[in-house]
Amino acid sequence: MPSFRLTVAYDGTGLVGWQRQANGLSVQGLLESAATALDGRAVAVAGAGRTDAGVHALGQVASLSLVREMDAPALVRALNAHLPPAVRVIDAEAVAASFHARFDATSKTYRYHLWTGVVLPPLLRHVAWHVPAPDLRIADMDGAARLLEGRHDFAAFQSTGSEVTSTTRTLYSSRVRPVAIREADGLMAGLCAGALIAYEVCGDGFLRHMVRSVVGTLVDVGRGREEPAWVLRLLAACNRSQAGPAAPAGGLCLVRVSYEANDRGTNG
Repeated sequence: MPSFRLTVAYDGTGLVGWQRQANGLSVQGLLESAATALDGRAVAVAGAGRTDAGVHALGQVASLSLVREMDAPALVRALNAHLPPAVRVIDAEAVAASFHARFDATSKTYRYHLWTGVVLPPLLRHVAWHVPAPDLRIADMDGAARLLEGRHDFAAFQSTGSEVTSTTRTLYSSRVRPVAIREADGLMAGLCAGALIAYEVCGDGFLRHMVRSVVGTLVDVGRGREEPAWVLRLLAACNRSQAGPAAPAGGLCLVRVSYEANDRGTNG
């Protein structure tokens, strides 16, 4: 049975997330339906991360095995022919049958976008959180974000009701930066320079709603409600109710999944 590693991008707007559910369209369910139509049998598709409803992806990774003989380029074309426009297989690579998209991953990188201008451009409404605060303290947010780097107990940033054996995770990189907007950026041309901010984080794993909870906390720091060192007290307290609110799902995007031990984001 030929096995493949897929790189998948999707617009999570209107989807129930990655994981197949009883009701609603999921990325996993759509991929499995497409693969089943090709292979003539039920095909299981594993994903590297279970993104929530409304969360997007540029570099989600999935793995599957087929009975039908097919090369990687043909598989990309065939799957996309059965998928809706919101979900696209960007690339496919033949791998060993033992490869698993989730268990073999060494790190994941997420990016969250915020728009701080007074008016939110319509083209950004599904991909950025509107925080109308032009004076948001980006340097303080970045300072707080950097304090989260390293191995910590992130229980304070995990949504209630989660079932995990450990809330300890390692963040290799955690940074906040303004996003440059130039006339060459096509659809972004004409937007207010300096109003788009990105939080990018790379880690060995993430708890449910962890990135969104971190972003909500960083925004509280950026508004001047707390100082950057507040995040250290939150880590020590391990109490979700003390941290900031979870940011909306639409601003979050799974950018990359790595399978190399030395790919741990940027510390520049």
